[in-house]
Amino acid sequence: MTTAGTTLASYTGRDKKLDPARTAVLVVDAQNAEISPEVQQAHPYFYQTVQEKALPAMRRLLDGARRAGVEVVYTVIESLTLDGRDRSLDHKLSNMHIPKGSPLAHVIDEVAPVGDEIVVPKTSSGVFNSTNMDYLLRNLGAENVIVAGFLTDQCVDMAVRDGADRGYYMICATDACASYSAERHETALRAFGGYCRLQTVDEILANLNKDSD
Repeated sequence: MTTAGTTLASYTGRDKKLDPARTAVLVVDAQNAEISPEVQQAHPYFYQTVQEKALPAMRRLLDGARRAGVEVVYTVIESLTLDGRDRSLDHKLSNMHIPKGSPLAHVIDEVAPVGDEIVVPKTSSGVFNSTNMDYLLRNLGAENVIVAGFLTDQCVDMAVRDGADRGYYMICATDACASYSAERHETALRAFGGYCRLQTVDEILANLNKDSD
């Protein structure tokens, strides 16, 4: 189909071959704050799921992505100030504050950055809203973004929807995400599934390792 001499692309769905050179993994809030003793006590299901399922899956994703030459980028909740005066209004109202430089903002050791992989602090649920993530991903040449992290129904949800609205081909690594209950996790996947491709880590890695067309 053409309009005014311009050929229009034909889109047939979300089953797209991922070019590693045009793909990035975005790890959302996989930080020490999410596995603190307070979280373990308040949300035992979440803590167990993170330790036994999500983190091992995330580690497989990162190892496989790095082998394929995929860029890995992290975001963590961390204020740019010690008192958190730069936080979003929502984080202030929610009493959510991780001071600049706090160990709670550090990425969990099991899935820590390698080399000079980028870690971007944020002070809202939406990484695209409160950081220069869009600018960074475009500079890195990313067209496809694989999202993993916590919580599925909060910051992961926002990353998927906002990334899709900015024109990225979004993929959610479903088993490398978690929320405070299985119901919340599954409900979120159903809710934002229209904005991304939902796949397990093994499915994503199989796609990345396919022979080039």
